[in-house]
Amino acid sequence: MKGLKRIALASLCLLSFSSSAVCAQSNDAAQTAQKRPPLSQVELDRIVAKIDQDVVMQSELNARLEAVHRQLSSRNINLPPEDVLKKQVLEQLILENIQIQMGKRGGIRIDDWALNDAIARIAQRNQMTLDEFKQNLEADGLSFSQAREEIRREMILNRVRQRQVAQRVQVSEQEIDNFLSSPEGLAQMQTEYRLAHILIATPDNATPDQIQSAERHANDLAGQLRQGADFQAMAIANSKGQNALEGGDLGWRKADQLPTLFAEQAIKMSKGQTSAPIRSPAGFHLFKLMDTRGNEKVVQNQVHVRHILIKPNEIRSNLESQMQAEKLYERVQAGEAFSELAKAYSDDTASALNGGDMGWISPEVLVPEFQTVMNIIPEKVVSEPFRTTYGWHILEVLGKRQSDISTQVRRNQVRELLSNRKFEEELQVWLREIRDQAYVEIQL
Repeated sequence: MKGLKRIALASLCLLSFSSSAVCAQSNDAAQTAQKRPPLSQVELDRIVAKIDQDVVMQSELNARLEAVHRQLSSRNINLPPEDVLKKQVLEQLILENIQIQMGKRGGIRIDDWALNDAIARIAQRNQMTLDEFKQNLEADGLSFSQAREEIRREMILNRVRQRQVAQRVQVSEQEIDNFLSSPEGLAQMQTEYRLAHILIATPDNATPDQIQSAERHANDLAGQLRQGADFQAMAIANSKGQNALEGGDLGWRKADQLPTLFAEQAIKMSKGQTSAPIRSPAGFHLFKLMDTRGNEKVVQNQVHVRHILIKPNEIRSNLESQMQAEKLYERVQAGEAFSELAKAYSDDTASALNGGDMGWISPEVLVPEFQTVMNIIPEKVVSEPFRTTYGWHILEVLGKRQSDISTQVRRNQVRELLSNRKFEEELQVWLREIRDQAYVEIQL
């Protein structure tokens, strides 16, 4: 599959919650592994930039330049002068290098479990099995081992940016309120209506007889519609409205995009309902509310769960982690308090202080292995230790419920929108800062 490397890295951006600036560079990063210079070129390789404790080599610059050439050419974008493009690409490599060094100093590591999980999700997003994903990578000229390292590099870059930039971004509840009450917020959050309309027109300066005739016609149509007649067919046959030949369908419109009379009816109607005839200077109107969107009630299944997580690390192997989880399970079974053991031993720092309590949570945000066990065990029963990509867990389901989260969903949408705007602004500021603070010696 041509361009699978670009698809794979673009999919990774979605999984990593990275900014658009991160994603924009993913295609370039994916291309660097496409071609490595032959040995004769490696022997002539040289340093083109020194950055703190690391360097950028001519071969890296050449590979990235080739990738940029291919990308811009495929999009029919005119290339700038070569010296300008080379400076731009080198600057990009310098910034990436600085961030990779920051990641190493900050202890950011992408272990094989996390990497394998990310690769599996990328394959899934491309509707492939892992074997199919490997085969397509190789057919496109990139070995699976090279792809793994490119994905690992992108994950490190994303984590560095999230760690350094995300902490600068704060969205207050007041900012959310202000957005929701602003013209932009009101426009974005408005309910949309899909109305169908029939107009039984009356002429200008209509006589009483003409008005009565039009009213009888409208009432007759209303009666037929109540008996189940097809509204769209009736509109085509009877309406004098501009959308008559579309079955009276006015399309999706927000209330402020509808005539006042139409909007007044739409907000009072329920989906599928047909109005009684309504008089206006133009004649008599019949409306049917075909559908609405933007005001959907969001009901979420939630589970109240607590757990203890034991993670393998540099000094504790996976087997040792499993054995510790089994000992903790035995202690819970012997009567020791789950919450106290979670506080003392759980590696999930977010929940450990609360005795392992994760609160009410949607199962969809949890990894599949956790969901499976959570769905199987009865409430108030502690599970045996089981493994996920994060480590070994013991969990207990404290309760289940359905919750209306419509308001929360709308506020979260606004929070994400405002956060993304702020993140993009802060990212550019931060990149300038780290570039200014780094020692960089260009040797082109």
